[in-house]
Amino acid sequence: MSPQRRTALVSVIAACVLISLKLATGLATESLGLVSEAIHSGTDLVAALLTFFAVGVSGRPADRGHPYGHGKAEHLAALAEAAILVLASLYISYQALRVLVGAAEPNVDPRWYALLVVLAVILIDLSRTTVSFRASRRYRSPALASNAIHFGSDLVGSTAVFAGLLLARAGWPEGDSVAALFVAVLVLTAAARLMRGNVDVLMDRVPADAERAARAAIARMEPPVQLRRLRMRQAAGRHFADVVIGVSPDAGVGQGHAAADAVEAAVQGALPGSDVVVHVEPAAEDAALRERIHAASLTVPRVREIHNLRVVEVDGGLQVALHLKLPSDLTLEAAHSVASQVERAIAEAVPEVASVQTHLEPLREPATGRAAVVEENAERIRELVKARTGSAPREVRFLQTDDGLVAFLTLGLAPASTLADAHALASEVEEDIRRDLPELADVSVHTEP
Repeated sequence: MSPQRRTALVSVIAACVLISLKLATGLATESLGLVSEAIHSGTDLVAALLTFFAVGVSGRPADRGHPYGHGKAEHLAALAEAAILVLASLYISYQALRVLVGAAEPNVDPRWYALLVVLAVILIDLSRTTVSFRASRRYRSPALASNAIHFGSDLVGSTAVFAGLLLARAGWPEGDSVAALFVAVLVLTAAARLMRGNVDVLMDRVPADAERAARAAIARMEPPVQLRRLRMRQAAGRHFADVVIGVSPDAGVGQGHAAADAVEAAVQGALPGSDVVVHVEPAAEDAALRERIHAASLTVPRVREIHNLRVVEVDGGLQVALHLKLPSDLTLEAAHSVASQVERAIAEAVPEVASVQTHLEPLREPATGRAAVVEENAERIRELVKARTGSAPREVRFLQTDDGLVAFLTLGLAPASTLADAHALASEVEEDIRRDLPELADVSVHTEP
């Protein structure tokens, strides 16, 4: 048996003892206060039984039908307990008010042993309140915490009943009914508090303090991440967090996973034992801005491919970093000239960019062993293009890919040619090459004036 269930079982036994003492003494002395306290203890017995079984249910591990565990069973038990407390307090109030308005005569006989019983009850209430409160803090159990609150109200109520019996012995029998009404008010107050707190949990109300702690932990992370959404709830003293973060669009899978692990560790450090799920999305960047940068870069001749485009906001504006793939036979001086042209093109097209940094890479070329085949294909392509257009292509190059050899060629057309005519001619050339050289994986034709 778990420590939580042992604590709840002790509460069940204590409630049975108190009910017997209060009810027997209350009936013997006709004390409404003691009978009311017996009813109050009866509700505590039901509450303790609910807690005993609820803690057992909530302690079960998560399963297919309950992937978040069974922690809310404790809150259902506490809510049922609150409903029972409301009914009991209404009955106590009715009986006490009948005496106080003169509709019924007080028949209390406050004998000496009744005072001794109430003193014993006060000691028991004090003991079980202390035990339940310590256990609730140690195990962070809402059901045990609700028991501690109710046992505390029992302690106050028992003290009020003791005072009422003393007043009755002093010659004012209505004091017993006043004590009973005081107990009813305590019960109603405790029930309202229980209902509010447990309904919040069952309705997944955001735990404000826990959310603030989680947000602060994520904000302190280095390197920082973009927090897009944080949803939190709690059950049985445990917090559940769903976090959505943004990382750079160019970040690899491993980098995104590492960022998610860091967020999970940060939240669990702030809220020990919490269940954290992190979803990673590309960081919110201006897609139109990235498209403008990409388009500006491709206007520069000899730029074949752009990747790893990063846009970072700095004090002076935006800083852009990108990788350029250029023909591998270019000299470093020529490649640097192309990179400078790309930087100027981006600066003109996107004025908000403060600086551009380029990384140069060679295009992947076909293997040396296939040089003869490549040259043969290049010559055949020149013949096909000349036959179709009347002149040889300006450039023919090949790229070895995983799918095979891909041909890239550039056609020079009259500046007055329409786009429709240029597209039609490029399509015809592509068809000619594919039909004549079926071993090629693909053909790409670029037209320019």
